[in-house]
Amino acid sequence: MKTPGPDHPITLTPNPHRVRIRYDNHVLGDTRRAITLQEANLSPVQYVPREDFESAWLSRTDKVTHCPYKGDASYYSLFVNGDLSENVVWSYENPYPAMEAIRGHLAFYTDKIDVYEVEDEIEQRSMGDRTVNEAVEGGANDRAG
Repeated sequence: MKTPGPDHPITLTPNPHRVRIRYDNHVLGDTRRAITLQEANLSPVQYVPREDFESAWLSRTDKVTHCPYKGDASYYSLFVNGDLSENVVWSYENPYPAMEAIRGHLAFYTDKIDVYEVEDEIEQRSMGDRTVNEAVEGGANDRAG
């Protein structure tokens, strides 16, 4: 077991944005509790709480890999619409102490699964029977006529 440090930094940061996971036009996960793991010079990885992902689509495989900083990763395949994508999801189910925050989280190969931040839907305030957008558009039309 190695501990992250200056020679191999790993940071875990709560993602302040909403994160969505999509595969083959199906949204399989949606969370406001993702953790962004930035390891050395690698691309950031979003770790999503397992309970915020539709686990019915997952099937555990025999594949296991080892990271000296995080521990052993278990892998899962996705079966959606008759399409099997093998070993595209992983999880550190018993991570080393320095990585405890990713316990119970899933990560995804982004060349197979879309993992992206989404902006919250714009909340429209009511103005009587019209929304703000309708009032602005209507006001513009009223001035033009």
